Amino acid sequence: MTRIPSSTEPVATLAVGDAGSVAAVCVVSALHPDAGGVGTTAIDKRPVDGPVQIGKLGLYADVQADRAHHGGPDQAVYAVDAAEPAHWAAELGREVPAGSLGENLLIEGLAVDDLEIGARLRVGTALLEVTAARTPCMTFQRWMGTDDFRARYHGRGRTGVYFRMLVPGEVSAGDPVGVELTPGHGVSVAAAYGGARDRDLSRALDTWSRTSGVALHRELAARATRHLAGER
Repeated sequence: MTRIPSSTEPVATLAVGDAGSVAAVCVVSALHPDAGGVGTTAIDKRPVDGPVQIGKLGLYADVQADRAHHGGPDQAVYAVDAAEPAHWAAELGREVPAGSLGENLLIEGLAVDDLEIGARLRVGTALLEVTAARTPCMTFQRWMGTDDFRARYHGRGRTGVYFRMLVPGEVSAGDPVGVELTPGHGVSVAAAYGGARDRDLSRALDTWSRTSGVALHRELAARATRHLAGER
């Protein structure tokens, strides 16, 4: 299971200048029926030839079926470390092609889960800002075809990264990806996801948000408010 780092333990985060590349750009291939409340899912993402425009609500030609929980400006782009499909292919004993985890961008050579919340990433010609980790849902579990996949994905703790778009641009497979800014609070996406009840992590994010003027993703903001209610 995911191990929550203590407030005194070093947390791996990426630094300005760290770089990788886009292994695949994926958008929805088809809508599928789903047993969830919406009744359909757009999780079926598949690679396309670039360039693809990235705008305020994500990649051109991509959609989200459950817009109450997915998509919107703070979840415009979802990226996954290319090491993760390889890991799950070994775990599941089958291929996990690009797009299978529902990602828009498959990133090679850059461990995106180690980006700090609020870090800025140049992807192709677009500039993106990290907002939150992806929280696996039951639709995702049904899509992956095992009764325990959600728990296993949660336990792995490398759930991928949501971004908001700061500067629109285009992205193609093979484009460079580079870290252009890190806030310096030390809370990576993986640490924020794993530290759901860690007050120190909430404090660091809350302080950064208040001093920088950058609004936290709603889930992180709610968590910080809940954890720090007695400290204000």
